[in-house]
Amino acid sequence: MYRFLLSRQWVILTLVGLLLIPVMVRLGFWQLHRHEHRVANNRIIAAGLKATPVPVESVTSPGYQVPHKDLYRMVTATGRYDTAHEVVARHRTAGNSGSDDSSGGGEEVGYHVITPLILDDGRAVLINRGWISPGDDPTKFPRITPPPSGEVTVVGRLRPDESTSSTGIRDRSGLPPRQIMLINGSAVESAGGLPAQPVGGYLELVSTSPKPAHGQPALIPDPDHSSIGPHMAYAIQWWLFTAMVPVGWVVLLRRERAEVLAARKKQSETPQEPEGSVPVAV
Repeated sequence: MYRFLLSRQWVILTLVGLLLIPVMVRLGFWQLHRHEHRVANNRIIAAGLKATPVPVESVTSPGYQVPHKDLYRMVTATGRYDTAHEVVARHRTAGNSGSDDSSGGGEEVGYHVITPLILDDGRAVLINRGWISPGDDPTKFPRITPPPSGEVTVVGRLRPDESTSSTGIRDRSGLPPRQIMLINGSAVESAGGLPAQPVGGYLELVSTSPKPAHGQPALIPDPDHSSIGPHMAYAIQWWLFTAMVPVGWVVLLRRERAEVLAARKKQSETPQEPEGSVPVAV
């Protein structure tokens, strides 16, 4: 009855099904883990944004690597802007996707303005003052409205130093003067000749006191930490596909069995000529 299962076609079909089941189960768990990571990341971002701002000196220092738990933590810094060593980060959009810890969300590609803030102790904090349009000539340093002169106090969101591995942004050499691809102390020192020692990480500017003049770079919006993405839906889809494999195999098995039985029945109902009979000539 089921000898057709030993045919080459059915052996291959069964082996493919047995291979697909564990692969799709694993893909489902991979999407589930991505969902869990997204949810946990959203909680960290929400906690950081709601927390009372703390002095930047209490959370970072030169050579310090900002941990993931401090992502978007609100901090304050008091000092003087060093516009002489200001640089711009290329290929940046106006928005901020946030949950994936990467800049994005806008339509037009331009620059992020990175201005060092010199603290009273001589160290520097890199301040991402916001987004500006690239202008007509990307090889020239753009015109930027200066920040307030004198001592200022800023509130910002703490971000880790950027690297190619963490952002996917490919670093490039031979850029125009005072332009960088990745926002980190080493890049700013190389491009802008920063004399002060920068602390680890940088700040996305939220507010400045005293209030700056009009025409400042557009502030980067708060990161979106409400979206959980489609990963849970993808996980459920993979597991549904997993369940469909054995169901489909059984459906094909029953169809093949029905065809075999129908062929046998038709063969049994076909009249058979007696053995040894000789046709009669007319």
